[in-house]
Amino acid sequence: MATKRDDVKMGEEREPAGIDSHTSLYGVIGDPVRHSKSPVMLNRAFREAGVNGVYVAWHIRQESLGDFVAGVRAMGIRGVNVTIPHKLNIMRHLDRIDDGALAIGAVNTIVNEEGALTGYNTDGIGYVRSLKEEAEPELEGKRIVVLGAGGAARGIVYALSGEGPDSLVIVNRTAEKAEELADLFRSRADVRAAGIDRLRELCGEADIVINTTSIGMYPNVEEVPLDAGWLKEGAVASDLIYNPLKTRFLREAEERGCRIHGGLGMFVYQGAYAFEYWTGLPAPIEAMREAVLQTMEPETGGASGKQ
Repeated sequence: MATKRDDVKMGEEREPAGIDSHTSLYGVIGDPVRHSKSPVMLNRAFREAGVNGVYVAWHIRQESLGDFVAGVRAMGIRGVNVTIPHKLNIMRHLDRIDDGALAIGAVNTIVNEEGALTGYNTDGIGYVRSLKEEAEPELEGKRIVVLGAGGAARGIVYALSGEGPDSLVIVNRTAEKAEELADLFRSRADVRAAGIDRLRELCGEADIVINTTSIGMYPNVEEVPLDAGWLKEGAVASDLIYNPLKTRFLREAEERGCRIHGGLGMFVYQGAYAFEYWTGLPAPIEAMREAVLQTMEPETGGASGKQ
């Protein structure tokens, strides 16, 4: 477990006392990774919680992944976040994979316990936590449509399927990919696949519609993944993108009379779960959210929508 500075109380942020011989090292790997807001968010969390830790970003290419993992063990790096394109390939280098991450088929968080590396996936649980807190506290019995069948959708469908929805339909331009994803989780809930030609019909019946694609992300902020006019009034329109904070899809859904849910909460909560796995301490959620927002420009935002 990470070292906690005794002179800092929870909820009271202090200036960092500096790196010393007890400082634990954490970071995020990806290719690319220099856009990441995770260092800003997690270093703020460490300061707020009084944890003697430093979080950095490492640009790791695919051919160097094994060498990096050896370095994690050799240097005692306490925790690592994993982003595109390493979430799948990192799994072969780990000692243990959490059941949820195994079912999803992707890892975004690694915990190092004296050289034994365990992989977790906090994307889906982070998304569901933010959805329930910010838009819809009761997911049981809801009809849900998920647009997209990529890596982000995997964790989200897994987490949603455990909430007892009435139905969960995955819609993708490549119907085969939607079918493959639905097959993974049919044992957990009524999970189905559908082609893009059925999107309008399905949206009209759905209680929650979720965009997991990158359509509408900065700089292509005028693009929309679907026509908000297809949604029924009062439904929840959810978008994983948080750059901009409110996409055109969400703006138009709000005008339609829908409740809206952006992607910032998912980003914050997936990081919060990682923080808690690493430190055993409750994550300072509001400080983490504030740290990310401070890096973002008005209107367009300054983050990438990814870790």
